Amino acid sequence: MRKIILFAIGVVILVGAVLGANYIVKNNEKQKPEAKKVIKTVFVEEVKNSTVPIILPANGNLVAKNRLEIYSEVQGIFESSSNDFKAGQHYQKGQTLIRMNSSEYYASVQAAKSEFYNLITSLMPDLRLDYPDAFPVWNQYLANFDMTKSVPNLPEMTSEKVRYFITGRGVSTSYFNVKNLEQRLGKYSVRAPFNGIVTEALVTRGTLIRSGQKLGEFIDTSVFELELSIAKEFSDLLKIGEKVQLNTVDTGKNYTGTVVRINGRINQATQTINVFVEVKGTDLKEGMYLEAQLEANEVENAIQLPRKLLVDENKLFVVKDSILSILEIDPVYFSPNEVVVKGVPDGTKILSKPVPGAYSGMLVKIGKGISKEDEEPTSTTKTL
Repeated sequence: MRKIILFAIGVVILVGAVLGANYIVKNNEKQKPEAKKVIKTVFVEEVKNSTVPIILPANGNLVAKNRLEIYSEVQGIFESSSNDFKAGQHYQKGQTLIRMNSSEYYASVQAAKSEFYNLITSLMPDLRLDYPDAFPVWNQYLANFDMTKSVPNLPEMTSEKVRYFITGRGVSTSYFNVKNLEQRLGKYSVRAPFNGIVTEALVTRGTLIRSGQKLGEFIDTSVFELELSIAKEFSDLLKIGEKVQLNTVDTGKNYTGTVVRINGRINQATQTINVFVEVKGTDLKEGMYLEAQLEANEVENAIQLPRKLLVDENKLFVVKDSILSILEIDPVYFSPNEVVVKGVPDGTKILSKPVPGAYSGMLVKIGKGISKEDEEPTSTTKTL
């Protein structure tokens, strides 16, 4: 009886252990979570093709269109100027920039004039006797001769005999020698050829100026030129006389320029061509850095997009029935930040900003409103 009781107790314990183990195993099994899929919210815009102008960005520094580099052709002491010959000094047209002491050379010119006058005077008796018709003309020439003024032109000689007589006596040679001296005397004074400003002054009053020495620079501040380099493929699209929008980088002030010259040679190193734009403005300064927007051409049935929306430079993400797909396009022109493309049908919904991790066949949700550039696309969670 005792053995039967012990056996029954053992069976009960064994069955309880098995049942308890099964219960523990079942309770330790974790329930598999329901599958969830993230659907990103994207912002789109409908395509509407139109005529898009191609704008060529370019930049350069202003250079005065009228510039005078002042050099001396004679030697002398810097004596005077209409104003202080210093950088930043304004001069009006005709005012004296630099006047050198020419008293010694002036005396030699006067001596040459006196010799020329005496030479003609010595011919007057022969003219009275041999050529009475020419005598009154030359007599009047001597009467009008003024030593303080430039030598007047020789009288017109209609007779061949009078011409031979005058030339044979050395009158023509003496006349041109005096005119040559007068021309050189005029080089002792440098006058402003236009209204402008001195940008560089290399001499001061009392300086000994030598022949061939650079004295300074003088520019016209009313008109400037901007040299721009553009790609050679657009060289035939620009024409002389076209308007160009210019603006400063720091202040953003706008100016309007005009294409005045187009170089006929392409730079072999950069494969660009130089275009010269004329611009006027009271606040413009030489050396100022300006950016230009050149309207080179117009493309019909095209749209303009940010370059960051492109995929592999010739594809674009579009949304069809809440699914992303890739559309091949035809890029026409690339700018630093934007691209002009063709081949996108009207009404196509394209992304207005890139979606991280986007792929063809991706399920998306079109958001309402306009996406801001500084916002990332939101996402929603849907239980499947």
